[in-house]
Amino acid sequence: MAFSVALLFSSIGLSSAARHLLDTTPPPAPALPTIPTLPTATLPLLPSMPALPKLAVPPMPSIPTTLPQPTLPTLPTGQPAMPKPMLPPLPSLPTIPAVSVPKVALPPLPSMPSIPTNIPSIPFLSPPPATISSP
Repeated sequence: MAFSVALLFSSIGLSSAARHLLDTTPPPAPALPTIPTLPTATLPLLPSMPALPKLAVPPMPSIPTTLPQPTLPTLPTGQPAMPKPMLPPLPSLPTIPAVSVPKVALPPLPSMPSIPTNIPSIPFLSPPPATISSP
């Protein structure tokens, strides 16, 4: 509470001080000092460039318009025969004697079981039997 009262009085004093500063006219700005003019410096004239002697350039050699065609050696027409490589003979496979396998009769396969068409009743999920009360 005391803080808010102190804040109230300080804001009143600040606003009246700001109002007083706005109402008063500012003092005139001081005059700027004048910058004295400097004397202009005169530069001496640059010496003129001497004329360079003209050099005589020799003429460029002329380039022939058609160049001589180089001669290529002739390629051989036939290809030399390559020697055939000699492979060693393949080893012969041994003969395997024929083994007779006795024929075994397989037992007949059982017939496919039939798929039941009715749903079995589950005692836990079936409703209880009806009770008949006697009068």
